[in-house]
Amino acid sequence: MDEKRELTSVDIAALAGELGQYRGAHVDKVYLYPDEALLRFRMSDYDRGRTELLIEVGENKRAHVADPEHVPDAPERPPNFAMMLRNRLSGATLEAVEQFEFDRILTLRFEREADSTTVVAELFGDGNVAVLDENDDVVDCLETVRLKSRTVVPGSHYEFPSARFNPLTVDYERFRERMAQSDSDVVRTLATQLNFGGLYGEELCSRAGVPYNQDIEATGDEEFEALYREIESLSRRLGEGDLDARVYYESDGDDRVRVDVTPFPLAEYADRESEPFESFNEALDDYFTNVDADHSDRDGGEERGRPDFEAEIEKQKRIIDQQQQAIEDFDRQAEAEREKAELLYANYDLVDEVLSTVRAAREEGRSWEAIEETLAEGAEQGIEAATAVVGVDASEGTVTVDVDDTRIELEVADGVEKNADRLYTEAKRIEGKKEGAKAAIEDTRERLEEIEAERDAWETTDEEEETDAEEAEDVDWLARSSIPIRQTEQWYERFRWFHTSDDFLVIGGRSADQNEELVKKYLDRGDLFFHTQAHGAPATILKATGPSESPDEDIEIPETSREEAAQFAVSYSTVWKEGKYAADVYEVDHDQVTKTPESGEYLEKGSFAIRGDRTYYEDTPVGVAVGIACEPETRVIGGPPSAITDRAETTIEVEPGQYAQNDIAKRLYREFKQRFVDETFVRKVASPDLIQEFLPPGGSRMVE
Repeated sequence: MDEKRELTSVDIAALAGELGQYRGAHVDKVYLYPDEALLRFRMSDYDRGRTELLIEVGENKRAHVADPEHVPDAPERPPNFAMMLRNRLSGATLEAVEQFEFDRILTLRFEREADSTTVVAELFGDGNVAVLDENDDVVDCLETVRLKSRTVVPGSHYEFPSARFNPLTVDYERFRERMAQSDSDVVRTLATQLNFGGLYGEELCSRAGVPYNQDIEATGDEEFEALYREIESLSRRLGEGDLDARVYYESDGDDRVRVDVTPFPLAEYADRESEPFESFNEALDDYFTNVDADHSDRDGGEERGRPDFEAEIEKQKRIIDQQQQAIEDFDRQAEAEREKAELLYANYDLVDEVLSTVRAAREEGRSWEAIEETLAEGAEQGIEAATAVVGVDASEGTVTVDVDDTRIELEVADGVEKNADRLYTEAKRIEGKKEGAKAAIEDTRERLEEIEAERDAWETTDEEEETDAEEAEDVDWLARSSIPIRQTEQWYERFRWFHTSDDFLVIGGRSADQNEELVKKYLDRGDLFFHTQAHGAPATILKATGPSESPDEDIEIPETSREEAAQFAVSYSTVWKEGKYAADVYEVDHDQVTKTPESGEYLEKGSFAIRGDRTYYEDTPVGVAVGIACEPETRVIGGPPSAITDRAETTIEVEPGQYAQNDIAKRLYREFKQRFVDETFVRKVASPDLIQEFLPPGGSRMVE
């Protein structure tokens, strides 16, 4: 089972209700962690004190209040998006938290004396956060959206996605009509047409006793009514905040790992180990704080010494005991349902009299309250049928009877036989759960045997470790489940840089100040200087030596390195920003570059005078590739494709295009994550902000 990474519509409905308890909290500060697309609202609540609200729209799509010990350290330099939120929200009060329709969208409205700000968290698709003013115009957003159906860009009026069908507010007739429109089976219809998703579609079927894969055409009124009752029950629990949050675990790997978190226990997970929490927020905090560590450990994310086989064996035995107990519980529950059905037949006349009496009263137009009063009066008079009734539920259309000290809920609209059949069906459904639990216990026993075998093997063999020889072999880094991170900080990393195909270092300025610094401090004897004819280009130096090496003018720099340096110079200039694909670049020796202007001339900051002849590279094409290197170090690299391709495990080429630097960086990040099995590695070494450092100024797009 894959671990949960996104909240469902049901989750967000439950979450919005709980977060409503924090209305009145004041915003102290807002932080943004760009690598995870994680927003952190540090707030002060009168009743609860310091309150940390997290909203993540990256790989994980979640929102919840977190324990202060679980929040990451504040970033050293707050991004512009965080500064904008601080300016708008500092001292503001949280006034409302709502779910948009039944969608995976959470809105938070903050108020200050002079203004109102709404934060919209889109917890679906690629994820996004939009900040709106009091007119619902977009002040800023993490991702720009330009689709035929909607646009989300700064300055535009915010447009929600088309409203999804809300099954929590629909009446029975509309529900029945919506279901009937489907040509699929029941569970798929609940998942897609009613927007419950796969898990809750199955859950509703289980609770209603309706087979998952039953065609809609084969589904009868009684089954539709049973499904609708379960939807009403779900809606009522969400509306009343009647939650009982759970974190669910799986024991299929080397350790117990979290795989799901839900606002209340699910029948679908009855055979799984779970842990209860006092609130859904606490459960979400526990789950998302630990899920990555759980699965990293299971996948061998860290080198460890001898595993604690004994503790793991005891844990597997404990799980087997729990699963065995679940099987026994299923047996008892199924038997109890069958006994109820048999009691109905054994007391047929009595039960039939109760149902007939109540049904006749309803047909005469009598209210449930009046019926309940009449039954109470009959019980006082010793009438057997009335005495047997111990409860009436108008909302469900049921009465509960006590037969031989066993309480049985009866649907008034049905006769004795149908009520008994319903109980037999429930018994069969529970027995089906028992079969699932039996399969799970066999898997756990197999896992126990594997651990015991591993323990025995460990005792007789040396610990398996990667040797230097293995490191030297070809490794499929893309397929590795865990990639060790190896990095050393280099002096040139604050500039633009790359290594040529011949292993010469090329550095370029990111600003006029850096251009000045490069020429004054790092342009040495033997180095070559490159620049475009266009204004606004980096001062590009092809280094003949490192900063601590002795200059040697006799070093011969190959033509391939010169051409790559020229392409680097043109690619990171305004040529790219203007959407052009080529321009002229010149090369000069180090001693031809000077800051001394000709008489009567003036040189701006970052500009230089060139003396003597120049070597031109005419119509040099732009070209940039961004890649991830895994050896000898793990890092993002970027530059001319011919220099990057062989140094990186995988690369993506870009060309001038329509996506802003920030947007194209996120697109490349998502593509890299899909290429590596170890997504955690990509998050650590190739986050969008690290990728952005190697992208040219202006718009870009991926080369198909």
